[in-house]
Amino acid sequence: MEAYVFVHFKEKKTPDGEQVYFALSTDGFNWEQVNNGNPVLESHLGEKGVRDHTIVRAKNSKFYILATDLSLANCFHTKYKGSWQNISTDGSKHLSLWESEDLVNWSKQRLIKLGDEDFGCLWAPDVIYDPHHDDYVLHWSSSHISNNYGPKGIYYSRTRDFENFTTPKLLCRKKDSGIIDSAIYEENGVFYRFLKSEANPATIILEKGSTLTGDDYTRVAAFDEEMAKLQQGVYEAPTAFRLSNGKWCLMLDFYGVEGEGQGYVPFISDTLESGRFIRSDESFSFPYGFKHGTVLPITMEEFDRIKRFLNTGG
Repeated sequence: MEAYVFVHFKEKKTPDGEQVYFALSTDGFNWEQVNNGNPVLESHLGEKGVRDHTIVRAKNSKFYILATDLSLANCFHTKYKGSWQNISTDGSKHLSLWESEDLVNWSKQRLIKLGDEDFGCLWAPDVIYDPHHDDYVLHWSSSHISNNYGPKGIYYSRTRDFENFTTPKLLCRKKDSGIIDSAIYEENGVFYRFLKSEANPATIILEKGSTLTGDDYTRVAAFDEEMAKLQQGVYEAPTAFRLSNGKWCLMLDFYGVEGEGQGYVPFISDTLESGRFIRSDESFSFPYGFKHGTVLPITMEEFDRIKRFLNTGG
């Protein structure tokens, strides 16, 4: 893999922001917009808006994009009466899904409903391949009737074909606060789980465990020390990827101001194990603020194909 595609949405108060946008990079540091900064895919189902995107390359040679079926522009002040609590207990019941064989020609959007009426919401999907089961673990944030729709936990379902999904199970819950925005990676046989902790502390936390869905995860203290240096309560949506030099880049979505000041900021670490992620803004360039998304390593052929068929803007 010699390049990267970043699938994300935009911070706008109009419906065109909550759609599927692509950005490209050959080094993971310098990013350029795709399709002249216009959406690559648009939601025409559900709330007609999507947030919290993830993209995965599957073993069947297909790519899948999943996202939260949620539009604040269309529904926040009407359906949800201006309340995030209403969204967390009575909204985002589906995930949106697109699939492709080449990253430029995408299927029609479909909605998948993983939870039953016991789930208050399904937010922020992410996907990781499980080598021990030869399948994919789709995980997301939900409120649930089991704790009276209180602090959110992380739930998961397994799939091999992104058509059939197992009954959701609880992956993890935090005793003293809700957790959302899970992102899981493997390094040297150990699994590392980034989470947004909504309190105690109100920032990103990192846990490590020996199995993907096991219960032996423990906090990485060095990561806590680095996050404690940041302003609390203003970062979410962790997503990580490996740079060409072997180091890890962790992107955190900053939402501490209104409007265009929001978006991802980068942190670099030699390894996930060390937990020492250092903010590195000066090494990166972005055409605008990317919101909650995922980076996928791609080949130069795939990079060129996206640029050729999706009309990259300068």
